[in-house]
Amino acid sequence: MIRVLCHSSFLALRVCVLLWITAGLAHQCTAQGEPAADAASDELVLSNGDTLHGKVVDALDGKVNFHSDPLGDISVPWEKIKELHTSQKFAVVGKDVKLRSKHEAKQVPTGTLDVAGNAVTVHGEGAPSAAPIPVKDAPYIVDEPTLNKQIYHEPGFFSAWNGAATAGATVVKATQNQYTFSGGLGLARVVPTAPWLNPRNRTTADFSGSYGKITQPAYLSDGVLVPAIVTKTAIYHIDGERDQYMSPRLYVLGMTMFDHNFAQNLQLQQIYGGGLGWTFLKTENQQADVKGTIQYEKQHFMNAGPGDNQDLVGSTFALSYILHAKLLTFTQELGYIPAYNNPRAYSVTESNVVTFPTYKNLGFSLGTLDSYLNNPPTSLPPTKRNSFQFTMGLSYAIKSKY
Repeated sequence: MIRVLCHSSFLALRVCVLLWITAGLAHQCTAQGEPAADAASDELVLSNGDTLHGKVVDALDGKVNFHSDPLGDISVPWEKIKELHTSQKFAVVGKDVKLRSKHEAKQVPTGTLDVAGNAVTVHGEGAPSAAPIPVKDAPYIVDEPTLNKQIYHEPGFFSAWNGAATAGATVVKATQNQYTFSGGLGLARVVPTAPWLNPRNRTTADFSGSYGKITQPAYLSDGVLVPAIVTKTAIYHIDGERDQYMSPRLYVLGMTMFDHNFAQNLQLQQIYGGGLGWTFLKTENQQADVKGTIQYEKQHFMNAGPGDNQDLVGSTFALSYILHAKLLTFTQELGYIPAYNNPRAYSVTESNVVTFPTYKNLGFSLGTLDSYLNNPPTSLPPTKRNSFQFTMGLSYAIKSKY
């Protein structure tokens, strides 16, 4: 009896060892062949029958952005996709959906996706599947965390800013010594940052400056000392604006502006105001806005006489335009600033900037700034009312993610 039990235990041990070896060989064969698909991965079937396993990032502008370990990040047009199956949840934002509030966001269908026959089926958790949505009517498909982040959260103060910084310089050492420095910084932040959502607010900040000096050293002429001559130019501009949208195109705004122009004898002009703005043109590549404000304006001039410095009540009527083309970016600002308590104290400004991208975030920019001040004080030499400057230099694109 004891011998039978021992023999049976020996057979069981041999069977266990054999099963263990078989499982190891099967695992080795799987590792040497095609890797098994992760049960939690998304599946993309191309029109030619190829199947990719990985992760769907999003689907925007007619393309599905997909990540797989062997291929990395790829973008596939919808017309080249036969089927798509996701294990993670996505929100499908239709082309006619206008997300103006958090309540409306709850109406966006969210869940795992099955795409077949050019239609998207959303499988919501604990709810019956919604009717299939044609792919052409679902231009924006994003994961659920991204949708919640864009709708329910605000970026930190130092996040989500985009813009450009420019700088240029000229140095001449000859009979006359000349130094010229120019630069600028333009930043803008639109919340939400996603282009497929209607904006809630927008914040902009701009700085531009140009400083130059030409020095003619002193010299002797027929034994008479001719003193040195120094000619200086300095033009600085700073502005900031906060827009709060009441609709996708209409917004209320608060703004401030500071200007210094040595050529126009202007020590400092300060403006504080608020008003309304309207985006009358908005496409994928361009945008144009008109704005109007009621404001307080203070002008302080250099070498001012009695009555030259002004405290004014007026407005700013402005037009802004931006174009994003393949080979360049063009921005233009036009402004007319009247004063109601002194009709002579008005000014007009125009700025234009063209930036050509060259390598990664670097570019080359050309810019003009034309300003007209109608009421500069009398001075010697006589002060011209119009000031024009042309600048060029290198630019660096600032792109902050959120």
